[in-house]
Amino acid sequence: MIQLANEIIAGRRLTGEDDLAVFLTADLEELCKGADSIRAGLCGEKADLCSIINGRGGRCSENCKFCAQSAHHHTGCEEYGFLSAEELLEGCKSSRENGIDRYSIVTAGRTLEGADLEKALAAYKKMHETYPEMKFCASHGLMKEEDIRKLYEAGVTMYHSNVETSEHYFPEICTTHTYEDKKEEIRRAKAAGMTICSGGILGMGESWQDRLEMAAFLAEMKVDSIPLNFLIPIPGTPLGEQKPLEQEEILRIVAIFRYLNPMAYIRIAAGRNYFSDGGKALFLSGANATITGDMLTTTGQNTAQDRDMLENLGFRLKAAKSA
Repeated sequence: MIQLANEIIAGRRLTGEDDLAVFLTADLEELCKGADSIRAGLCGEKADLCSIINGRGGRCSENCKFCAQSAHHHTGCEEYGFLSAEELLEGCKSSRENGIDRYSIVTAGRTLEGADLEKALAAYKKMHETYPEMKFCASHGLMKEEDIRKLYEAGVTMYHSNVETSEHYFPEICTTHTYEDKKEEIRRAKAAGMTICSGGILGMGESWQDRLEMAAFLAEMKVDSIPLNFLIPIPGTPLGEQKPLEQEEILRIVAIFRYLNPMAYIRIAAGRNYFSDGGKALFLSGANATITGDMLTTTGQNTAQDRDMLENLGFRLKAAKSA
């Protein structure tokens, strides 16, 4: 695996046409070491921190089996309309002060349109004017290209749309929209000038082949940031009793995604709580980005803890700033 890692650093790129089964039997320690060398050789020592805020909660029309915010499930999640510009600006200010690279607003629901879209555009514009050095990411479902362009004009530079799993397995997870819908959303965002954040959730009952296909698809789409969530089963969802992944599985997944996506940010999201130390080993296995602070419906890592861990591992971070 070290030889393959060196070939990738030298310019080789793997696709779904390659025999990827080798990753499933490779020595885990060697695989992770190779993935870390790819990260260091092609991405350097910069770690990218992202914070997310749930801009509109609950009552989602989609039936994604993992999601606490779906109206199809009974999880008792908090429901509320689009947050005020002041609340969003305060979250952005806090992220800036903590040295976080990008701030992302996520909304429950199939799309964002009408009055809520206008509120979002006004908030993004205000945040961009107030904190021009911050990077903004938007996650608002299946939007029209013209509306994504409006987001771009308001200061948003990255669009987030998780594919969640492989195309083959997707119908087992969601039936209210399709994998093709996801592909088209990524294409629309690219056409509007956005960079792309797209990953998914591992541990939903998918096979290793599904994981390989997902990693290869994201490479084919030239995705810039790949958030990897490791399912935290939420009571009340159809996956509420799903057995969590083992640490070794998680590490192998992270390394595989680095081998297939050598230039992307491999961004660790939900599931770091499966590691007692905040997931230090993940950042020695190819990861170089994370969502920090609370997740949407689960609790994440404290940003100060993340900064200490990453700096001790030799990563460079954006400097924190006073108000």
